[in-house]
Formats: sequence, C-alpha cells, structure tokens
Amino acid sequence: MTEGNSAVVDDRQHHRFVFHQDGIDAELVYRTDGDRLILVHTEVPDVLSGRGIGGRLLQAAVDRATATGEILVPWCPYARKWLADRPDLSGRVGIDWDRPAAAGNDSRAGITSPTPESEEAAGG
Repeated sequence: MTEGNSAVVDDRQHHRFVFHQDGIDAELVYRTDGDRLILVHTEVPDVLSGRGIGGRLLQAAVDRATATGEILVPWCPYARKWLADRPDLSGRVGIDWDRPAAAGNDSRAGITSPTPESEEAAGG
C-alpha cells in the first residue's frame, strides 16, 4: 500500500484518528467532553516518521471540528505546536489553549496529569 492511498480515519469507537499503512498504525488519541475534542496524544511509529503523517492526523481533527463545531483542546504537545504553527488552519476552529489541571486526574478524559512532585522525582 502506498502512502498516497492511505487515509486518516476517525475511529470514534476507539477515540482516535488513525493512519494505517503496511500493517502499522499512527494515531491521534482523543477524548470528547460535550462540544470539546480533547487531543490527548499523537504517536507516529519511527518506521512512518518524517512523512507528515502527524500533521495529517491533526488536519483530520481540524476538519472534524470544522464540520461539527467542536472546540479543539490540544493537550498533546505535538498538537499544540502544530496548531500554533498553522494559524491559517487553527483559525478555522475554536481552540481552548488551556492546559489540563497541574495536578491530579481529569476523570472526564481519563488522563492523569503529573504533579510537580512527580516530575521532580522523575528528574524533570
């Protein structure tokens, strides 16, 4: 399968945008909270890196938010940078730039945010 024939699919059942090529998945994991599309984590395996696939995953999120009126909430560092670097695209949708709570769990998204103490213990 060639990259040009691969499309990003919104796998709503598993809460991810996925790009599948040659048996390998790249994904942008998300959660929803009402009208908010929370972008949690982008992962592109090394074998697929350097091909703009991460950007294609983010473009799919922008396209969905444009179509549905959802507000993008980029918690993923890659998503934050990608959107910030493309104001022409990010200007098409509402974006909540607030980061998740500095400590504790956000049960709505199933995400545990590190506390300052845990980051310090990890050498951060």
